[in-house]
Amino acid sequence: MRYEITGHTTLIGLLGSPVGHSLSPKMHNEAFCTLGLDYCYLAFDVDETGLGAAVEGLKAIGARGMNLTMPCKNAVVSLCDRLSPAAQICGAVNTVVIEKDRTMTGHTTDGVGFFWACREEGFTIAGKKMTILGSGGAATAIFVQAALDGAGEIALFTRSTSAFFPRTLQVVETLRERTRCKIQIFDYEDRRLKQEIHSSHLLVNGTSVGMAPKEEGCLIPDSSYLHPGLTVADIIYNPSETRLVRMAKEAGCRAFGGSDMLLYQGAEAFSLWTGEQMPVEYIKTCFF
Repeated sequence: MRYEITGHTTLIGLLGSPVGHSLSPKMHNEAFCTLGLDYCYLAFDVDETGLGAAVEGLKAIGARGMNLTMPCKNAVVSLCDRLSPAAQICGAVNTVVIEKDRTMTGHTTDGVGFFWACREEGFTIAGKKMTILGSGGAATAIFVQAALDGAGEIALFTRSTSAFFPRTLQVVETLRERTRCKIQIFDYEDRRLKQEIHSSHLLVNGTSVGMAPKEEGCLIPDSSYLHPGLTVADIIYNPSETRLVRMAKEAGCRAFGGSDMLLYQGAEAFSLWTGEQMPVEYIKTCFF
């Protein structure tokens, strides 16, 4: 189907800086074209200083919504009129829906996209234990969604010296109040990493360790930390197979990288804007 811009085309934007590398415009515009939806997705290089004006501009011209990437995910929260439960707990938004009355609802789709990818791999989190490495934006979205989806226990490894640590403490306390999930925080220096992984069903690398061009980086020292009943996931999608994923497969674990999370978090946003399901299998063949 040929893609056409019409006098009725509805705009959706991506705001952040930098955004020139983003796959989202190609992915969403291909999906719009495939389904015959009169939308257009464009990327705009905007940082925190220009975010308010950019958001007001999108509202004024009747845009349907936007994605937010760094450094705008936290700054946009105060501009939203409503927040999804996960976005409220995380204190971050990566997807905004602009309603007809120009009010804005903020969502975070990273956690939803991650567990969608897990289900595609045959794993569900309800009642199970997860060990997650990292407490940045994506990692936080994942462990928040895990608790909301009924995870029984989460072992979170991070650094107490991290700039994210105060926020992590606040998020974990909120989850303890709102869910039945048992959540413990450990430092990487704690010798319990192997013990916590051995009692887990799911291990997640939620950090950038192992990302290109430093592909040999890995927070797990060796395969003795893993066991065949473990599902291992890495949020990194470049390279497509990190050292951790490779090590996990060799140890007999079910393991996968971050490309499906990228796809499915976008598919969740697509559905929020359009009310339609993204043709994910087709998009996967095109771009992943």
